[in-house]
Amino acid sequence: MAASSWEAMNFILYSAVNDSLTRQAVGRPQYDYAFILQAYRQVLECFGRVHIVASFAEVDPLARRLSQERQESVFLSFAAPQDTPTDLICPSVCVVAWEFDSIPSRQERGDPQQDWSRILGIHGRVITLSNHAARAIRKALGEDFPVLILPVPLWQNFAISPKSVQPVPINPGSTIDITGCILDTRVLGLCVDDLLPPLPTDEELARIEALKPPPLTPYRRFIIAKHYLHAWVWDIVRGPSLPESGHRIQYLNQWYWEGVQDLLPDFLRSWLARYLPGVAGPLPVPVAPVLELADLSQGAETRVDGVVYVSVLDTQDGRSNWPRLISAFCWAFRDTSDATLVLRITQTDLAAYYVEVLTVLRQLSPFACRVVVLHGELNESQSERLYQAASFYVNASHREGLCLPLMEFMARGTPALAPDHTAMEDYIDETVAFVVNSSAEPAFWPEDIRTLYRTRQYRPDWGSLKNAFQQSYRMSKENPQAYEVMSGAAIARMHVYCSVISWQSRLLAFLGQPVTGELKTASAVNMADNALC
Repeated sequence: MAASSWEAMNFILYSAVNDSLTRQAVGRPQYDYAFILQAYRQVLECFGRVHIVASFAEVDPLARRLSQERQESVFLSFAAPQDTPTDLICPSVCVVAWEFDSIPSRQERGDPQQDWSRILGIHGRVITLSNHAARAIRKALGEDFPVLILPVPLWQNFAISPKSVQPVPINPGSTIDITGCILDTRVLGLCVDDLLPPLPTDEELARIEALKPPPLTPYRRFIIAKHYLHAWVWDIVRGPSLPESGHRIQYLNQWYWEGVQDLLPDFLRSWLARYLPGVAGPLPVPVAPVLELADLSQGAETRVDGVVYVSVLDTQDGRSNWPRLISAFCWAFRDTSDATLVLRITQTDLAAYYVEVLTVLRQLSPFACRVVVLHGELNESQSERLYQAASFYVNASHREGLCLPLMEFMARGTPALAPDHTAMEDYIDETVAFVVNSSAEPAFWPEDIRTLYRTRQYRPDWGSLKNAFQQSYRMSKENPQAYEVMSGAAIARMHVYCSVISWQSRLLAFLGQPVTGELKTASAVNMADNALC
């Protein structure tokens, strides 16, 4: 895009999740991209016009109209490259959040859209959120391929304001609340024995024995056949006696399964199941009873104190590594009553993880520490109380394309426990976090239906994570001055890493537009940092 004298730069933005669906999209694959778009939008509006489109079909008509008005435009796709078209007239750039050390660079199932190197090559440039993603792209497309590393500008939204409460190493006591429900190990009464069914009493064993049917002798088989065939004929003569489609064929089904099925050879059973499914088809699988869960439309609250660790995760996201995070915490503080782990679960369906989380907690019990699970929606004031309650933020993931929650808490001055791999290598080190050791392991791309191990992720060391919990706890208790230093370093790191001071010159130069001037004055810097445009 050559420099011109045209009046304004127009940014056309697209994400599969729009404003109205962002809250409902928490936990979905495109969830992160929706929030990345919103953060970019606030900054792009400072030095251009922003247009949000609901579909790719709207891009070219909008670009043509702007061109007729002598205005240039560029399309920024906040979606995975395979979901972004390559035939648009409007210049297109993918904004990529990527956590693996390589990108898909070949066609899969005859679909050229699965080849990221082809798509990005057609676009001619790409914006990434981390150095890790940039290296993965350049590995496939060459070191000279135009890549702009542009972290999400969260500083203006999450930096400490004069009204914010500075994080403290030991929480004296604060209330956290949510619209949904709270699972608290202090009130659940967890016991590992609950994982096993209770042993039946002698009376129950006798009752079970009495309910067992007698052996299938030839005479009993004759009685079964006589009973069900008689009922079948009687149903034909007098009309259906059972409701709707359950009549008639059900008698033959019961006769087959109770009286003769075990006498037939395998090939005949298979033949009958295929050609007479109503009689010899598979028996229905019993449906598990529906869990009786809390009313998620109501508010719930609890009070936390001591050293409070917070983590935001999706239990169905394979990156999160949440069972090992919980187990490391519970073993680190097995005999420590004033350590609390608050898990903010973004998964929308409580039933999808309720049993699994309780199973993990029961396996680890008994423990003196406390685990609190928050499920539901947080409004702005509720989120603020969660930020203020945290002493540390914890990440134990296998890989990250960015990790927005970690950055948000660090911008508020909350030190972290986290590995320094993938995107986190850009902003995690010993000055702002207790670094969790990790090692590379084979992995596959989520888009690969064959699950071939063609890339790598990282395995956080469980012992290192446990030690990080214990070291951070000791620092909170014994060296609050060191905590204050680490908290201040976290704020400074996020100010440098995700502020917007250098955005204008870097982005417009990357897009080939003339730079109108750096944001140099104090007032301009303040405006950029707070995105008050």
